[in-house]
Amino acid sequence: MSTEEEVLKVRSKLEKMISSDTADHSSAVDILKSLQELPMNLAVLQKTRIGMTVNNFRKATSNEEVISLSKNLIKIWKKLLPETNTKSDKKEKSGSKNGDSMDSESSEKKSENISERRSSDAASDTSDPIRIKCREMLMNALKTGDAHVGRLDPEELAGNIEDNIFNEFKNTDTKYKNRVRSRVANLKDTKNPDLRVNVLSGMIPADRIAKMTAEEMASDTMKTLRAKYTKESIDDHQMAKTSGTCTDLFKCGKCGKNNCTYNQVQTRSADEPMTTFVLCNECGNRWKFC
Repeated sequence: MSTEEEVLKVRSKLEKMISSDTADHSSAVDILKSLQELPMNLAVLQKTRIGMTVNNFRKATSNEEVISLSKNLIKIWKKLLPETNTKSDKKEKSGSKNGDSMDSESSEKKSENISERRSSDAASDTSDPIRIKCREMLMNALKTGDAHVGRLDPEELAGNIEDNIFNEFKNTDTKYKNRVRSRVANLKDTKNPDLRVNVLSGMIPADRIAKMTAEEMASDTMKTLRAKYTKESIDDHQMAKTSGTCTDLFKCGKCGKNNCTYNQVQTRSADEPMTTFVLCNECGNRWKFC
């Protein structure tokens, strides 16, 4: 059996334990130890997405040994990422070429500041299965299309977005779920790729996307179309208002106000009375008065 197949088998076991409320998490110790013994590489990590599964399992369990093993595995696997290696190589080359202790200290301070900012922006840990599922949905939405479209990590970003939504509602009720679903739908919209690009690039921060309305998240094309329809509706309303006669003799059945405009049109034969069409100037409700 290949390494990839073994990792997928382990991932399947862990996911079943996450979804099961009665599973004994202590049995996962041997499973996690078996992962340590496998010859892991970047290709296997990316194909199997075992890192995300282990991280979710760490958040879902209360077993201290399992948590410790999970953290250790994630720390080891992070060293396989090329971005981390590239940054450390650049720092080493810069230090050896310049030989300037002041520059070295300055770069170390910058690195510490970046680490502090990242840790402060990191999403809080949670064992709530609903919140974990919502984070996965947001992450998959952010990964729609080109995976290298932005400079931010989709998994961390999804956690931050979900964190902001949860902090607003303080629970996972219907309002919370609807807010998450609307973010997912708009981020996955292939007709509005700019939204996802702006979020992944950091132009739209996590706390901002967590609270944006549907109108704010819409594409430029949709915003133009909505503005056009709004203008046409206003024009129609104004035309009906100016061409009719204002009166307070009619009461709107929708809003209960008496601010109305009416027009009389001969819709039947000449010996029949005219038909009166009434428009409520308050809510725009129209009806026929016979």
